[in-house]
Amino acid sequence: MKYSRKLSDTIHTLAFICLGEKEHLTSARIAESVKTNPAYIRQLMSALKNAGIITNTQGRAKACITRPPEQITLLDIYRAVEGEKPLLHLDIDTNPECGVGIHVQLAIGDFYREIQDAAEQKMAAITLQDIIDRYHAKLENVYNTNQIKNEKEGNSCETEEKNRTSR
Repeated sequence: MKYSRKLSDTIHTLAFICLGEKEHLTSARIAESVKTNPAYIRQLMSALKNAGIITNTQGRAKACITRPPEQITLLDIYRAVEGEKPLLHLDIDTNPECGVGIHVQLAIGDFYREIQDAAEQKMAAITLQDIIDRYHAKLENVYNTNQIKNEKEGNSCETEEKNRTSR
């Protein structure tokens, strides 16, 4: 099954814009973080610009979000890069002469619409700021976990300093 990573990559790009170095922000630098090519990042940024989520100056690497991160929802971002494309897709290539082939798709379609509505509601409630806040919490958790691990192993900064000065 083929799936799109556009939403994830676009959120990554926006987070990079919000969190990264403003002066040296290039599509190449963002692409390095996303592990893709700069042309793809420029496509995503173009979609964001067309949706009014970012502004940038051609030839200059100074992309900025147009409103506070708490006012940009996942649904805004999704629609910027995916348009009105649904999250789930029916198989439209079933046998038209088979009753099951036709009617099961119609039945599935009802559930898919319910899922789509619920997903859009949830996406509208999650903001770019929520993602940035969660990023910071995860980062802090990793830092604290590593600090505890280093202390248990005797690798704290104080231990390293003591070892260095006692040599």
